[in-house]
Amino acid sequence: MKIATVTLNPAIDQTVQVDGFQLNTVNRGQAMRFDAGGKGINVASFLADAGYAVAVTGFLGQDNAAIFERFFARKWIADHFVRIPGETRIGVKIVDEVNQQTTDINMPGLSPPAEALDTLRATIEQLTASCDWFVLAGALPPGVPATIYASIISHLQTHGKHVVLDSSGEALREGVRAGPTIVKPNSDELQQLIGHPLLDIAAIEDAARQLLDGGIKLVVISMGKQGALFVDQETTVRAVPPAVPVKSTVGAGDAMVAGLIAGQVQGLSLPECARLATAFSIGRITSVGSPLPAPETLRAYGDRVTIQTTIRVSHSA
Repeated sequence: MKIATVTLNPAIDQTVQVDGFQLNTVNRGQAMRFDAGGKGINVASFLADAGYAVAVTGFLGQDNAAIFERFFARKWIADHFVRIPGETRIGVKIVDEVNQQTTDINMPGLSPPAEALDTLRATIEQLTASCDWFVLAGALPPGVPATIYASIISHLQTHGKHVVLDSSGEALREGVRAGPTIVKPNSDELQQLIGHPLLDIAAIEDAARQLLDGGIKLVVISMGKQGALFVDQETTVRAVPPAVPVKSTVGAGDAMVAGLIAGQVQGLSLPECARLATAFSIGRITSVGSPLPAPETLRAYGDRVTIQTTIRVSHSA
C-alpha cells in the first residue's frame, strides 16, 4: 500500500544549534545543518524510515531542488513534485538544547504559476492509481487559494481515498468543511479554528468532537508535553509520553502523523494507534535531523507511553 503526501510550501530547514540562545546579542553556534523540509516531506521521510512505500508531490523551486532530489533518492521516496521557477524558501530553526527551546523563522515561499496548479491536480489524479492514503500538510504558499485543500479532498473522495489534513488558519478551516478522514491540528490551531479559548483538556476534547461530522472519522490534537488526544465518535484516547531528553521539537507533529497513518494501515485499535503515533513523535524529539529510530527502539518508547481511554456513553433511546 503506497502513501502519498502533498506539500505545497516546502522549505530547506537550516537548523542552527545555539545552547543558551539569547536575543539582541551575539550567540555562538555549536552546529549547523541543512535538510529537505516541509510537513508532508517530513511525514514521507518517517514513513519511509518505517518501511512504507511513499510518494511525494507539491511545488519545488527548480533553482535549488537538488537537496530534495538527493534526499528522495536516498530514502527511496517517489518524487512527483512539480518544479516551478525560483528557489524553495529556507526556514531557520534555532535549537537550544540546554533550555529545550526551538525558535523558528519561516519565510513565505514561492507563488506557483497557474499552470503549475493544473499540473499538480493532474499529478494527484495520477497518484490515485497507486496510493490509498493522502496526507495534505503544511501552510499554503502565496497566491494559492485557501480552498485548495478542500478541493483536493473532494476530488480524492470521489476515488474513495483516505485523507489526512494537517494545516492551519484558513486552509485548515476550509479543508475541514470538505470532510477529510482525519484532521490533526495542535491545540493552538484547534483553538483558532473553534474561535474561543480552550482552557483545559476537557474543552479541547469537546472542541474536537465538534469536528466529527461531514466525513471526518478521527480528530487528533497534539498538546506538547501534555501528550495528544485521539477522538472519534465512540472513544477518546489520551496518550501521554514519558519524560525524555528533548533535542529538538522540529517535526514532532509530522512524526505523529506518520505513526498515525502507520497504525491505520496496520489496522490497529485506536489506543494502539495512539501509542504508535506517540512513539514516532518521541523518536523524533530525541534526535536532531536523524532518521526514525529502529523498530525495537520505537517499541520501547511505545511501552512507556501512558494510554487513557474513555468510551463515550450514548444517551440515545
